[in-house]
Amino acid sequence: MIGEGLRSGELAAAAGVNPQTLRYYERRGLLAEPERTPGGHRLYPPDAVTLLGVIKAAQRLGFTLDEVADLLDTGRRRHPAGALKERALAKLDEINSRIRDLETIRAALVGVVEAGCDSLTDCTCPDCPLPYIEIARRPPGRSETIPPGPAISPSPAARTRSEP
Repeated sequence: MIGEGLRSGELAAAAGVNPQTLRYYERRGLLAEPERTPGGHRLYPPDAVTLLGVIKAAQRLGFTLDEVADLLDTGRRRHPAGALKERALAKLDEINSRIRDLETIRAALVGVVEAGCDSLTDCTCPDCPLPYIEIARRPPGRSETIPPGPAISPSPAARTRSEP
């Protein structure tokens, strides 16, 4: 017997998501596959609205869907002690690193604007802050070290991918 529940459109509207999001979350294992009506319509339990709210809240905190799935799985296994706090601290470290990277990029862009750079490849400003422009202006055969420029470090994800 089919119990009470919400059809896809009702659940999507109640949770403020697109109906396609429900199917995607099902494929990802975030939402359990719902019961079906005799006509084949999905019928979600009422607590699915709360679960979708939790998923969206975690995403707003910066967690990826994979991280959300791990946190939900940890909670379902009744072993959540410290899991969220540990993940939140790691996410804070990641965000702080990204903020530092963005501040470095911002400073470099301010330097480009203040110097009056007019081209990425053929800049004619006298104090171009882009180090490769200085190399391009040197006479052939002249080798000097690259002048110091803004050091833009890769994002944490890029650092992870490039590490052995």
